[in-house]
Amino acid sequence: QSMTDPLLFSPITIRSVTLRNRVVLSPLCMYVARDGVPNEFHFSHLTAVARGRAGLVFTEATAVSPEGRISHGCCGLWNDAQVDAYRPIAEAIASLGSVPAIQIAHAGRKGSAREPWRGGVPLDESDAANQQPPWDIIGPSAEPVGPDWPVPTAMTEQDIASMVQKFAAAAERAVRAGFKVLEVHAAHGYLIHSFLSPLANTRNDRYGGDMAGRMRFALEVAEAVRAAWPEDLPLFFRISAVDTRPGGWTIEDSVVLARELKARGVDRIAVLDHGE
Repeated sequence: QSMTDPLLFSPITIRSVTLRNRVVLSPLCMYVARDGVPNEFHFSHLTAVARGRAGLVFTEATAVSPEGRISHGCCGLWNDAQVDAYRPIAEAIASLGSVPAIQIAHAGRKGSAREPWRGGVPLDESDAANQQPPWDIIGPSAEPVGPDWPVPTAMTEQDIASMVQKFAAAAERAVRAGFKVLEVHAAHGYLIHSFLSPLANTRNDRYGGDMAGRMRFALEVAEAVRAAWPEDLPLFFRISAVDTRPGGWTIEDSVVLARELKARGVDRIAVLDHGE
């Protein structure tokens, strides 16, 4: 591409979806939803970016279940009220020429937290007085995020199977809400990434141990979501390239995971530079 015709501003087609340019609004958590339902703020925020002619406009990280939220202010996609609230937002983004996209997520052991402007620390009983009670968090193992974080409940294999279906169900709701690109959040130490990382995953069953075991949950989510998401629509997967502490997930691991995700129908990998 020449300087007068930069690649950034040229169209790109992924499956049946064509973006008018390669400018993307990444998912940005805004922490202002109620009961996981997006509102007028989200409509204004996201359509403003579409009016600016971005090619792809992502909503924020959207939880597949109530306990999958980071905070009480996070959006969700576990019921029809949330579908109904997202539909006019997706329609407005599309009417402005941008492609509406959504990221589905589960915060795992980093959930049940206060908003960033209140420190981002775990909720406690004092928050219950403000109608923001803490909830029980889950993870691959009983390994807390840090010394000041609660110990998560280690998921059983039945819990894992149920969670895979929750991701698939959220994908189906995303279709009904009118989104055209879907991304699975598997970075930043949230649930899927915590299964990948040997720092967080100390299981000794088929969802832990070696790399194949630690990747199993991520790949099962990818398969289930790809099956629930229309074949002609793009599927993205967001990963952390490396863990920030020794003995964790490595760039070589990310290469292996990316190849496995591609084999399961993932179209694009969004790579972040830090993890646990």
